[in-house]
Amino acid sequence: MSGDTSDEFQKELVDLFVQEAHEWLQNIHVALDELQQGPPPERHHALIGTLTAGVTNLGGSAATINLPDVEQASFAALPFIEAIKDPTKSLSVQDFLSLCKQLGQIHTALTNATGVSFESVAETEAVEPAPVVSPAEFLDTLRTLQSTQAPPEGPMERNLIKTLIDQMEGQVQAGVQQVGVDVIQGYLDRMAASEEAFVQVIDAQMPGLTAKLTALAADPAGPGEALEASLQDVAQLRAEAQQVNVTPAMTFFGGLQSLLSVVAQHRVRLAGTRVQAVIGRLAAIRELIHQWVEHGRAERTAIGQALPAR
Repeated sequence: MSGDTSDEFQKELVDLFVQEAHEWLQNIHVALDELQQGPPPERHHALIGTLTAGVTNLGGSAATINLPDVEQASFAALPFIEAIKDPTKSLSVQDFLSLCKQLGQIHTALTNATGVSFESVAETEAVEPAPVVSPAEFLDTLRTLQSTQAPPEGPMERNLIKTLIDQMEGQVQAGVQQVGVDVIQGYLDRMAASEEAFVQVIDAQMPGLTAKLTALAADPAGPGEALEASLQDVAQLRAEAQQVNVTPAMTFFGGLQSLLSVVAQHRVRLAGTRVQAVIGRLAAIRELIHQWVEHGRAERTAIGQALPAR
């Protein structure tokens, strides 16, 4: 009976280990997948910590319940993790494949030792690793692209390609050998989202602001609720422009905010001609913002086409 009890206890330990192993492997694979996207250095270090903790926990727990093959396969993964530890080092596809193959060995050892199927998804996950680009090579591509683009014009000019050139030059100077394509595309996507949100705010707020300014000029009693509402709208639009770094719009809304603040402070009325001039300028700024956003879309499309396929 004592033998039966011992076997039952061992089975319970193995069952518990299997549950923990599945969780650790899940964490390992999620971390590995993100690592292949080329995350920032601080995130890279955190993900390496997740990998190290996962295989160490697997190996340590396997040792406590006498599963030597799992223990050996787990600790054998540590040198492969060490090989991708430094985020400033040039990491090759082979570096990740080697680690993934070792994780496959862990899966096999787990299945053989526990009788539970641990599908070896590690190797298939890394067969098609996230594409990367050399900052130096992409810098050359961007410079070529810049030479084919029409130079920015007008008060709302922008040059996203030049911004990326500056970023890639910084990467080259820092000695970075590879940058994930998804990292660059993610940056472009975030810019697109913020700019689209900005132009939506502009389109939503401008008609109301125009109406409030018109009411402000027509009010014989002088500044009142229309002025306060106008000030709030202008302050919001200035903040929104600052978020996406539209300098001319920031300057315009900042100037308008100052003008309305003076009107509020001294309780004076704006002349009708002055209000009409401001309203005309509002319409012009709105049109220029649309042109600015459209130019950004065109630049992002050109940059995206220059990136390796994901």
